[in-house]
Amino acid sequence: MPVQKFNQHWIASFTNATDINPVIIADYLSIRDDTAIKKTHLFDGRYENIYVPLDRIPTLKPVLLQVKHYAAEILNINIEQLKIGFWFNEMQPGHTTTLHRHDDDDELLSCAYYLQVPKQSGQLILEDGKNQQKITPIEGNAIFFSPSLPHAVSENRSDKMRLSIGINIGPNRGQI
Repeated sequence: MPVQKFNQHWIASFTNATDINPVIIADYLSIRDDTAIKKTHLFDGRYENIYVPLDRIPTLKPVLLQVKHYAAEILNINIEQLKIGFWFNEMQPGHTTTLHRHDDDDELLSCAYYLQVPKQSGQLILEDGKNQQKITPIEGNAIFFSPSLPHAVSENRSDKMRLSIGINIGPNRGQI
């Protein structure tokens, strides 16, 4: 499916998400409590960013490669000119993600890929100063937006974990 352009964002759907997402989730759950896993951004009692090395979760590689292809299409540049950084965002019931941006370094595009999205588990909120756009995520969708766009996630009001992958896409300066 091609990337769909909206006002402040783009959405791309992954046709194989029903097959690959459960495997990625199982792999993540099997290692998330490893003390070697880096966790940052502690707000309201939870870490918003959980950094799992790609070699610990190789089932994620096809998703990241497809995200890179979609980003190249959106940015209208060659895929080899891009690099990707990623982290997991685990939201248990009652959790939120605070308002923030991703334009700290050289990011060109930000993305959230949705692995598990129970009903009532929160909306992605994009704020451009003039208005606020609320997007209800769908498992297997990737939502792309400008790294300078402030965004948050509303409360997970379900009784299950919501799991997504935050992704920043930047210029490749020789990194692999």
